[in-house]
Amino acid sequence: MDGSIRLREDERNDLLDHYRRSPDPAVRLRAHIILLLADGYAWATIVAVLYTSSSTIRRWQQRFGEGGVDALLGRRRGRRSAWAAWWAALVTSWVLRTTPRDFGFYRSRWTCATLAIVIAERHGVGVSGETVRRWLHQQDLVWRRPRPVLGPRDPERDVKLRALRALLAQLPDDEVAVFEDEADVNTNPKIGSMWMRRGVQAAVRTPGTNDKRYLAGSLSWRTGHTVVTLGSKRDGALFERHLDDLRRRLRRYRVIHVICDNARFHKPEHCRRIAAYLKKWGHRIVLHFLPTYAPETNPIERVWWHLHEEITRNHRCRDMQELLDLVFVWLENRSPFAIETSTYEQKDAA
Repeated sequence: MDGSIRLREDERNDLLDHYRRSPDPAVRLRAHIILLLADGYAWATIVAVLYTSSSTIRRWQQRFGEGGVDALLGRRRGRRSAWAAWWAALVTSWVLRTTPRDFGFYRSRWTCATLAIVIAERHGVGVSGETVRRWLHQQDLVWRRPRPVLGPRDPERDVKLRALRALLAQLPDDEVAVFEDEADVNTNPKIGSMWMRRGVQAAVRTPGTNDKRYLAGSLSWRTGHTVVTLGSKRDGALFERHLDDLRRRLRRYRVIHVICDNARFHKPEHCRRIAAYLKKWGHRIVLHFLPTYAPETNPIERVWWHLHEEITRNHRCRDMQELLDLVFVWLENRSPFAIETSTYEQKDAA
């Protein structure tokens, strides 16, 4: 049987692309057949290697000769049904605009099976969950994890941000501004994505009994350097010790502006310890508060995010001391940090 095929360079590249990347296994097989024929392999060899038949080889050799690479992609089986398009649009509107509770279910999110039940109950039409899945894919919907966003919004957000931007823009050389926040470190690791063999879920061994420490950290607005204080509780005592660390580490500055969130132990009106500390050191330490429900306005949140992504997720440390050693080595080697925010206008570091 004559299997000689001559390929132009662009045809070979197209065939290789379909063979390597096409999601359709039938298209990959057809491209493979044509590539082997073009390279001079005998039909018997192709049949044995690809577990196909000589009639299949003949069919796709002929179609390639008639229509080129496009002929291998298959022929559409008629025009897409307007009925199917209508149902796809309907279930898409349900997914994007409603929840299952609007239809009397207790579920919090849609599944293909639930959508199929609603179609059957409301319209008397029986379809499978897989059919619904195809409809949703045709409408460019995908099953992914959403990102959480805070619902409440501080009514004074714009006013507070204007004040903070003015503070940073007009900061004298003998004053410094830092963004402060706390982070937790646990011997039970935070679990994150990692590479593993398909079909075999990797395991991250945990110590069972969780040991926890807290870091109070401040990020310098001008330089990106950090000051970090370790504690066993996230409370006013840790915040007070951190303010004292800032006062000692930043001795060259006349005033230290500490910009932090609205935790109760940060506020002197709620924490006697902080009120007493500011009564003594208020001429050097000045507290400023971010808008509520706005973690994205605090640049040190990104430092903690990187810390968890690079060190604490899936860690295999045997005890807290080993984990803390890693944390502080990471902080020392990574500092200074880039200020990752567009909330405030940045100037070159002094």
